[in-house]
Amino acid sequence: ALFVLENGFNLDSGTLQQSGRLFGRQAFVGVQKDGVGQLSLGRQYVSMFDALANFSPAAYATQYAPTVLLNGPNYRADNTIKYTGQFGPVTALAHWSFGAGVALPQTVGVAVPIGGNGEVPGQFRRDSAYGAALTYLQGAIGLTAGYDQWNPTIGTGSGTMKKAAVGASYSFGSVAKIMGGYRWGQNKDAADVVTQRDDFFWIGANYQVTPAIALTLEYDYDNVKSLFGDTHVANPWQIAFIANYAFSKRTDLYLSTAYAKNAGLMMESLATTFANSLALGNSYVLANGQSNMIGVALGIRHKF
Repeated sequence: ALFVLENGFNLDSGTLQQSGRLFGRQAFVGVQKDGVGQLSLGRQYVSMFDALANFSPAAYATQYAPTVLLNGPNYRADNTIKYTGQFGPVTALAHWSFGAGVALPQTVGVAVPIGGNGEVPGQFRRDSAYGAALTYLQGAIGLTAGYDQWNPTIGTGSGTMKKAAVGASYSFGSVAKIMGGYRWGQNKDAADVVTQRDDFFWIGANYQVTPAIALTLEYDYDNVKSLFGDTHVANPWQIAFIANYAFSKRTDLYLSTAYAKNAGLMMESLATTFANSLALGNSYVLANGQSNMIGVALGIRHKF
């Protein structure tokens, strides 16, 4: 048997993250058996999110990785049953959420917030989510493929957010690793009208300069085919750099910087209204008339 409880809070104010949940990052119980796998129930990461973690150069860094744009705002889901199986170099994942519980910001022209606060009695499909992924890691080579679908509550109906991704990596011993991938995405509203269609690409590398110094470089590009009827959206891209200096195994100093074009940092918001947002996340928003943004973060981290 196993259980995980993980809390997220804002360092500046001490308030809870994840819409005020006490254990908003993860909260699940499960059972596991060697050779069979693990079955878990509760609030947890979806299959594609877990699979792509090994192929994200910045490893989903809070500053400034486009995690929500890549995986969708439902990369954590409530009421989820999930299977994880390890079979030699292959990892298999699959999940089903009876009600993802992802509340998103209200958009212009929509009477109620897009998202869903959980199961809807008598409407099994609304706010449900499911997905699966396979990962192969053997020696220097890594490969993965995954699919994710969320059926968010929109007005009185249920829309769809679909994503499919592939990734690959190659390691040069313990010194360097290059990786990249592609993610297909399509969102539809309750009337089955496509509201977003995009192709997201990323590539990057990790380099261990010395036992204490590690560097990361990541480039992300989103080819926006259509966004709320607009087929001429300026495609956003971002380049990010991270440097880490380890004082010990538990304490490190980090520098993270990024430059985003045609989007705010993290590539979620294209303009000041969420009606023109790519991911409906809580990212940085461009001011009127601006087309680029730069950010720098410096901090020290201690792992308990």
